[in-house]
Amino acid sequence: MTVGIHKTPRILLLEGIHPIAVDDLKSNGFNVERLETALLEEELIEKLKNFDAVGIRSKTQITKNVIKNSPHLLGIGCFCIGTNQVDLEEANLNGIPVFNAPYSNTRSVAELVIAEMICLSRQVCDRSILAHSGEWQKSAKGSKEVRGKTLGIIGYGHIGSQVSVLAESMGLNVIFFDVVKKLPLGNATSINTITEVLKRSDFVTLHVPETPETQNMITASELKIMKHSSFLINASRGTVVDIPALRESLSSGHLAGAAVDVYPVEPSSNKESFTSELQGAKNVILTPHIGGSTEEAQESIGGEVAESFKKFFNRGTSAGAVNFPQLELPAFSDCLRILNIHKNVPGVLSEINGLVSATGANIKSQHLSTDSNIGYLVLDIEHDQTLSLAKQIDALETSIKTRVI
Repeated sequence: MTVGIHKTPRILLLEGIHPIAVDDLKSNGFNVERLETALLEEELIEKLKNFDAVGIRSKTQITKNVIKNSPHLLGIGCFCIGTNQVDLEEANLNGIPVFNAPYSNTRSVAELVIAEMICLSRQVCDRSILAHSGEWQKSAKGSKEVRGKTLGIIGYGHIGSQVSVLAESMGLNVIFFDVVKKLPLGNATSINTITEVLKRSDFVTLHVPETPETQNMITASELKIMKHSSFLINASRGTVVDIPALRESLSSGHLAGAAVDVYPVEPSSNKESFTSELQGAKNVILTPHIGGSTEEAQESIGGEVAESFKKFFNRGTSAGAVNFPQLELPAFSDCLRILNIHKNVPGVLSEINGLVSATGANIKSQHLSTDSNIGYLVLDIEHDQTLSLAKQIDALETSIKTRVI
């Protein structure tokens, strides 16, 4: 890439990212374009030719092909929790850090899950539809309190643990399973297997990432294990639940209801129609992937990822990136900062230090972090030949990206 002092980063924000991100970035000197929609692969590749970084939500797919055709990209921001819409390994190999907002919408998702538990237990949505159509269904049959029931949480991360705290405050017994050992909050109990959670729970809520291990994690076999007249809630990823199997379990009466916020295939915009095998099923709440879609959450997410962009472009800080060596860098003055991303192979530092020595440059400070594929080296240089030095470093066979700030 051409090495120079990059003063005005160009950021493309897609999918109606909160305006606070635009205002924050623009007020800090960034050139920002904001679109309301997602872009398909070829459109995205063409559009990214004019930008240094891109911000997306859950619909835009940053594929291997997009990354290969956008070698100039310096950063990717996922204005959400999940990052499965980005080929993280390819981004890593091309020296592109991917930032997300792992905490900002946890409360919003947790509140929706609690609301859905109550609505399912009281058949609120079905009775509301009947009342809207003029039918009066006043009956206690099949309507129960959530207090005293058992909630099983599969995935005890940021959201799962928030659900745990809220549920326990309402009088539910909370059990959970996570592949990583987690400290229980309150009186929640860690369970050794998913099977045991399914057997014991009146409500099961899923909060897992999209991985090969979680794909079709809940199939007909798992649904049969669940208690008769129990409820399933999925606000995690659409590929986690076998939807036809869920419909069958509901139709047979084994499950008393379900709430689903995510689907294997989702419309790319509000203008497209939506279809699901769960449509028309009794006591089933279908929501259009709105778990984190509150004004508070979107504002918080916009600010969090914008802050990551600012720190990365203005300082080189990569802390918080999900696929990149971690460096939390201080502010700097009276020097230029060289940021070099290189292949993590033996001898790189020796080569770079040799170039620095030959130039006669004084290193004011040096920072390095590595992962299995790449290294991230930051040099604060007090020398009028800094740009020349950066170009020499970038010309090394091991260098992936080099820039100067």
